[in-house]
Amino acid sequence: MNRQTKLQVLSEFLKAARARLTPSSVGLPEGTRRRTPGLRREEVASLANVSATWYTWLEQGRDITVSPAVLDAIATALRLTMDERKYVFSLARDSVAAVHAPEEEAATISPSLNRMITELRGCPAIISDRRCNIVAWNEAAGRVFMDFGNLRPDERNMIRLLFARREFRRLAVNWESFAREYLAMFRAYYGQYADDEWYEMFLEEMMDAYPDFSRLWAAGNVSYAPEVLLEFRHASAGKMLFQLTSLHVHGDADLRCSIYTPAHNSNTDAKMSALMAK
Repeated sequence: MNRQTKLQVLSEFLKAARARLTPSSVGLPEGTRRRTPGLRREEVASLANVSATWYTWLEQGRDITVSPAVLDAIATALRLTMDERKYVFSLARDSVAAVHAPEEEAATISPSLNRMITELRGCPAIISDRRCNIVAWNEAAGRVFMDFGNLRPDERNMIRLLFARREFRRLAVNWESFAREYLAMFRAYYGQYADDEWYEMFLEEMMDAYPDFSRLWAAGNVSYAPEVLLEFRHASAGKMLFQLTSLHVHGDADLRCSIYTPAHNSNTDAKMSALMAK
């Protein structure tokens, strides 16, 4: 992603963040004649204590100098989360620019990591890389989601599978929330590895193929490690509740381990035991 593209992505994100706020949520009067949802640009500028013209230029994607203090003030005005702040900084400032993306090659899973997820017989676990390609999974994940071994390696992209495969749409009761959380994580990678052209090509492909992807991506959510309660309707096990937890795997490869733990006070543990016994 070149400098101008980064500024355009920042522009789209700031507009989305501004649109989801209401005047009352930031202590401003509602006023009248609001033709679009959310705050006006001048209201954000006032809350951040910057000039309306300067903020307009930033939101328009102009290449202007931005100090960390001003970015922090804008992030506060827009009520951004810590993950969203990191995303904004990675796009706006070259001094904290995205991590250089190494040449992509098949990730190597250590024997100890492979054993760890194998031992999690009651918890589906998936290991993915910075592009959300699935590089390893345990038997429990294969039983709950699908047998990823039946797919070619280039087909094992979690984002693509969420939108392309009916198995995932049927499985997740609130499929949109499930997809939205994964896109929030994917956007965090997108900001972190802004110089990797693969992301632009992948986004273009997904937007052309799946209208739902374009709609959910436009929401602009960012999360480096989403934790969410998911309700699945499994074809043979029925209703199952899982808490999704994401762990960063330290090492040369930027890997993530996503573990789906049976929710407390549910019968999902028993259902997982029965499923694994088949």
